[in-house]
Amino acid sequence: MKNNILEVKDLKKTFVMGNGRKIEAVKGISFNVRRGEVFGFLGPNGAGKSTTISMLTTQRTSTSGEVLIDGKSLIKNPSEARRKIGVVAQHNNLDRGLTARENLIYHAKYFGMETKESNKKADEYLEKFGLSDRQHDYVRSYSGGMAQRLKIARAMMHTPDILFLDEPTTGLDPSYRAILWEQMTELNKAGTTIFLTTHYMEEPEQLCDRIAIVNQGELKAIGTSAELKAMIPSNNIVSMKLSELKQNYVEEAKKLPGVEKAVIQNGLLQLYMNNAQPDFNHLIGWTKGLDTTLQNISLSTSTLDDVFIHLTGKGIMNNESK
Repeated sequence: MKNNILEVKDLKKTFVMGNGRKIEAVKGISFNVRRGEVFGFLGPNGAGKSTTISMLTTQRTSTSGEVLIDGKSLIKNPSEARRKIGVVAQHNNLDRGLTARENLIYHAKYFGMETKESNKKADEYLEKFGLSDRQHDYVRSYSGGMAQRLKIARAMMHTPDILFLDEPTTGLDPSYRAILWEQMTELNKAGTTIFLTTHYMEEPEQLCDRIAIVNQGELKAIGTSAELKAMIPSNNIVSMKLSELKQNYVEEAKKLPGVEKAVIQNGLLQLYMNNAQPDFNHLIGWTKGLDTTLQNISLSTSTLDDVFIHLTGKGIMNNESK
């Protein structure tokens, strides 16, 4: 479809191990990314997320399925697809023996850009990402935040239609994260489609038009943040901090009036309630019959991490099982 920059159809990847055992890392996922949107692609560790991205960016071949970039087969025309793709990897893959400007120029030359155009683009992005004053310094002297900004600038040099960001703000302090997302928002407004993976749940919640959740090689859900939250049993969650937390408390809590679901997450007993005004007196009274002490109790609305717990049994940040 013309309004889709990326179309993924029944994509699969199977690895054959040394002992002949086969592992299905990606199990036939299908989805579309609309032109000009910010698309979140999220999942806990081991979900098949990185394997999928490596296939979408021509770094790894698929076992079967189809990927279309701007309506054309990525699998049949990988070199043409690369011209439409920008990739910002999680690890630092800059050439540390080159200056910032040289990193940008060499990238541009790789994509066949003329010298005049390459220098013009380098000037533009060095200024945009606040690196002009350090453009002639070797990147080995750059801080993590500066290197990350340069990686994004480099990925944009050939003006890709879709930019893949693999956990771009991991390890950065909040101020650098804010700067990077301000710049990414500007790029998106200028027409660049953003394909984002991240472990910071506030980022897709605030930035993404739609979000896909994957787990164990399968696509579990796709939709807006509001649509995904509507999938969980309740929008109201009571969190209890107890002096001692036992697994059998979960089963006992499920029997309480108004409790749709109970889980242990982040060291808390969390109760998904079926009404907006839970009976706190009853809940507090219930804890007095347990072999523990209630230290804190609070009420909150559901988040994307709650969606992860519901769909995968894990929170995205710590992958703690319920």
